[in-house]
Amino acid sequence: MVDPESGGVRSVQLAIDVLEAVAFADDELGVTQIAEQLNMTKGSVHRHLQTLVERGYLTQNASTSRYAIGPRSRLLARHAPETDLVNLAEGPMRQLRDAVGQSVVLSEMTPRGALVLTKLSGISPIEIGVRPGSELAFHASAQGKVMLAFAPRPFQARVLAMPLRRFTDKTIVSARRIEEELREVVRLGYASAPEEAMLGLNAVAAPIFNAQDACVAAIALVGSIQFLPEKPRKSDVAQLVEAARQISRKLGHGRSGDQSSPARRGSKARRARQSS
Repeated sequence: MVDPESGGVRSVQLAIDVLEAVAFADDELGVTQIAEQLNMTKGSVHRHLQTLVERGYLTQNASTSRYAIGPRSRLLARHAPETDLVNLAEGPMRQLRDAVGQSVVLSEMTPRGALVLTKLSGISPIEIGVRPGSELAFHASAQGKVMLAFAPRPFQARVLAMPLRRFTDKTIVSARRIEEELREVVRLGYASAPEEAMLGLNAVAAPIFNAQDACVAAIALVGSIQFLPEKPRKSDVAQLVEAARQISRKLGHGRSGDQSSPARRGSKARRARQSS
């Protein structure tokens, strides 16, 4: 059965949802927990779990009947490309966290939004942030806005043509206003989303480019609006952009001799894609 909204096969989507729920959990999960989290029936969840266990993507604890990640999933992870983004970004992320004190989040672009890959917690005793595995909306997150700003124009149009969910009373759901903001993101080289995804939370993100001048990821500072104000401090932005530049360089961006800023090079590439 094909899902009319996404064009995907519904049963495959549900199986992936179940796999991701277990993979991104902090501990083993039971059938009831997964069903409640995904708003699915326990019977449907159980059928998908059985298949995933039989194929080795999940394992079931014989003592607790709960589920955890399996050997075939770990094998897939080991076959990931050597240029692993999380490993490449670890050093610049840690330097940024130590310099600014806020949580630092690395996200990668997917067709549906900004997928959180990893996070370094800040020094504040009160932690506000996002969990690895979370997928952030393009229009309501700093990471998503950065990725959308440097994406090809047809992709932007498809995203903005869909209904835009309002997460808080500060979420921007007007396509015209978002387009204006995206142009400003390209000009400045970073994006922010104060209280647009969650009240009390702010994020400031900068783009990460690969060797082909494509924005493939984003690095962000995430924290309470009290410590990460709506208008970010220039020093914080400068260090954020520098961290993004370092990661981009590790991905091969700018090695052809162009010494301009990543944002400017990304803007140039974006304009070229839009005119093609």
